[in-house]
Amino acid sequence: MMGALIATYLTATVEWVEAYTIILAVALSIGWPRALGAAGAALLFLAVLTTIGSVILTMIHDISILQFVIGVFLTLFGVRWLGKAIARGAGLKKLHDEDAEFAGLRARADIHEERAAWWIAFNGMLLEGLEVWLIVVALGVQTHHTLAASSAAIVALLVVCIAGALARKPLAKVPENTIKFTVGSGILSFGTFWILESLGYDWPLGDTSLLALFAFYILGGLGLIRLYRAKPLTAGTI
Repeated sequence: MMGALIATYLTATVEWVEAYTIILAVALSIGWPRALGAAGAALLFLAVLTTIGSVILTMIHDISILQFVIGVFLTLFGVRWLGKAIARGAGLKKLHDEDAEFAGLRARADIHEERAAWWIAFNGMLLEGLEVWLIVVALGVQTHHTLAASSAAIVALLVVCIAGALARKPLAKVPENTIKFTVGSGILSFGTFWILESLGYDWPLGDTSLLALFAFYILGGLGLIRLYRAKPLTAGTI
């Protein structure tokens, strides 16, 4: 359970930091009340989605099917985050820059129009929050601790809000790529574990096998970063 809560908290932290950058840019144009209203509407929608998603998944009574469905979701999510982190760590992609993201948002012409800016804030919070929703529902339902997973995401949101209120600027110092590398490895471990278990594989070490899978993906990712850093790039590599 603790591993699932940590993964949820770290995932939510990254997504809320990116959402905060969007809300901050909008707030400087149309004011904090309207920007926070848009963010609140998106969070309410995500809360409804979490409830619906949890109910739908718990209606699957065959535990093997449930494990397989959740395992596939988590594997796809983990591969996406870990792949991006490896590419950025190896220098194949630029690191995500919250300051540059903020500057780009402030340069948009539509951010100064009230209705358009409201939708920018709503969509930004919603899109960033959808990945939080996926992790909360998937890990929460599978571990039978949906409320605890939701609480971890809410705590992450409060931490980001407090940090943002104190900084009053984009939270660019959050080690996003390191978090994505770590969380991607962890989520991929859960996904792999549950997919194979749903297909009838009996893990020799039980739940402890998750630690072995986590170490495998961490070491494999570091190895790929080292490999691609040493490999000279040619045209069309990326």
